[in-house]
Amino acid sequence: MIQFPKPTVEQFFRTYVITDFSVNKNEDRLIFSSNLNGKMNLWAMDLPDTFPYLFAHHDESCSFIQFDPKNRYVLAGFDKDGDENHQIYALPNEGGLPQPLITGESQEKYFFSHLSEDGKRVYYMTSEGNPSFLNARVRNLEDNSDTLLNTGEVSPTELSAVSDNEEAFVYLRTFANTYVTGFVKVGEETHSLTPDPKKVHVAFEPVFVDDKTIYFVTDYESEYSYVAKFDLKTKEFSSVLEIADESIQTIKWNKDNNKFYLLTEKGVTDVLYSYELESEKLERLTAPVDVIEKIQVAKSGNLYLLGRSATIPHNIYQSTDGSSWNQLTNNRVLGLSNDDMVEPEVVSYKSFDGMEIESLLFKAKPENDNGHTILWPHGGPQASERKMFRSMFQCFLNRGYTIFAPNFRGSTGYGSSFVKLVEQDWGEGPRLDNVAGIEWLFANKITTREKLFLVGGSYGGYMALLLHGRHPEYFKAVVDIFGPSDLFTFINSVPPHWKPIMERWLGDPERDKERFIKDSPVTYLDGMTKPMLVIQGAKDPRVVKEESDQIVAKLEEKGRDVEYLVLEDEGHGFSKKENEIKVYNLMLDFLEKHQG
Repeated sequence: MIQFPKPTVEQFFRTYVITDFSVNKNEDRLIFSSNLNGKMNLWAMDLPDTFPYLFAHHDESCSFIQFDPKNRYVLAGFDKDGDENHQIYALPNEGGLPQPLITGESQEKYFFSHLSEDGKRVYYMTSEGNPSFLNARVRNLEDNSDTLLNTGEVSPTELSAVSDNEEAFVYLRTFANTYVTGFVKVGEETHSLTPDPKKVHVAFEPVFVDDKTIYFVTDYESEYSYVAKFDLKTKEFSSVLEIADESIQTIKWNKDNNKFYLLTEKGVTDVLYSYELESEKLERLTAPVDVIEKIQVAKSGNLYLLGRSATIPHNIYQSTDGSSWNQLTNNRVLGLSNDDMVEPEVVSYKSFDGMEIESLLFKAKPENDNGHTILWPHGGPQASERKMFRSMFQCFLNRGYTIFAPNFRGSTGYGSSFVKLVEQDWGEGPRLDNVAGIEWLFANKITTREKLFLVGGSYGGYMALLLHGRHPEYFKAVVDIFGPSDLFTFINSVPPHWKPIMERWLGDPERDKERFIKDSPVTYLDGMTKPMLVIQGAKDPRVVKEESDQIVAKLEEKGRDVEYLVLEDEGHGFSKKENEIKVYNLMLDFLEKHQG
C-alpha cells in the first residue's frame, strides 16, 4: 500500500490564526482578522454562508474591527510590520483597501475606544502629544472636527466606556498589570469607581447598562475578580457577583434580555456563564473550546465566540442558547485529526518553598517519542500557559518531543496574590519554580539532564537566558525568542506608555541596582556554555532588537556556539506565515542537531 511520511512542519503551520472578529447588527456579515493568505488581512463571511472572502487587503496586523451601526463603513486598526503603532482606518461597507481616517506620524499610536450609536463620532486614545500617559479625543465624522476629552496624567489612561447619551466617560488608569484604577468623568466632575483608589487592585471591563449605572470587573479587596456596580446618582460602589475560585475576565451586556454574559479564568481553562440581572440567576453555559479569546452578544441574544483548545486551532462559533454551538470557521491542521494530536495532562508539584505550581505536561505519543523533553517557561510574565492550540507544540510533539509548561508564580488564573509574586522579582522566585519543575521531571522519570531542551519567548525568552546562565547543567541546548537580556537596557527601551508602569512591575534600576544585576541574564555569560539559537523581530517595540544583539555579540566574543536569526519585517511575534514556518523549521533543525 501507499506509505506516507510524517506530517511536515508546514502542515502544522498551515493552520491560521484568528486574532479578532466582529458581527454586524443584522448578523448577516462577520469580519475576522486572519493570516489565511499568509499575511494578516481582514476576511468576511456573509452569514449564513461560511465561505470566507477577502474583505480588506493591507498585509498588517489588526487591533480592532468595528461596524458602523448604519452599515455605511467599517473601521479597523493596523500597525506596520509588528511595530504596534496602530492607527485607525476606514473601509467601504463592502470592503476594499483601507484608507487612513485617524492617523499621524509612524511612531504615533491611535487606539479605538468607542463609536457613537449613530456612527458619527469616533472616540479614541492617542500618544500624540502625550506619549507616556495618552490623551482621549473624539472625531466628528461629519465635519472632521476633533476634540480633546481628557489629558492622561500620572500613568497611562485609557477611555474604556462611553454612556449612550455621551455625557459620562469611564477611564482606566494603569499603574501596573495588577494596579488599574477606574474613574468616571461627567463634565469636570470625576468619581472613583472603587472606594479607595490608593489600594492596589484592578478595575476593568466597564459597561453602562444605562446612563447612570456602570457595571465593571474588579478584585478590590478580593483574591479573585468579581462584578461590581457604581451608581452615578448615589455615587455608591457595591459588589454584585462573585464566583468562588474563579476570576471574571469579561462581561458582555445584552440590553434587550437584561442579561450579562461572563467569561472566567480558572487555572488552565475558561468558563462561560450567563447572569440575569433582575432574577440574579447565574447559569454555567457549555463552551465549545477550553480557552475563549473573545465573545460578542448580538442584539438578538445570539452568542459569537472566538477560541481554541489544545488540539483545536482558532475558530469562531455561534450559539442561540449557550449550550449548542455552530462552528462557523473550519480551521484545522492540514491532514491531521484531533486524535493525531496531544491533549495535555494537568499536573502539580511543590516548589522550593512549598508553593503549589500547576503545569501542563504534553507527552509525545509512544510511536513518536524521541526521548527528549522541552521546558517551556511562558511569556508575560503575568500570563499563563493554558489548554490552547499552539502549532509549535503540536508540531514538536509530532516530532517526538514531550513539552512541560509550568505556571510559575506570577501566572494568571490563580488569584491576585499569586500574580503579584513576580513584581520586582523577575529572576528569583519564578526561576526557582522552574528549577523545581525540572527536578519534578527528573524525579518522575519523564526526562534526564542529557535529554532536556529549554525554549522560551518574551519573558519566557528572558527566563530561558537566565536559566541557561545560572543552571547550564540541566540543559542540552537553549532557544531564546526575543527575550530581554539585560534589565538595565530593557527598562530604558520599552515603549513610552510602558515606562510609568515599570517601577512596580520590574523595579527601579538605581534603587534596585544589585537585584537588576543579579536578575539580568547578561550577568551569567560564563554559564551560557550550551548551544544556543536566538530569534528576534527587527521591529519589536517591547523587547527591542538590541536586547538580542548584545547577548549574541557577547557570546560570540567568548567563542560560544550561538546561531542568530533576525526577521526584518516582524515585531513581537510572527504575523507572516512564511516567517513562522522558517522559524520553526530552524528550531526543529537546531534541536535535532543537538540531540546526541
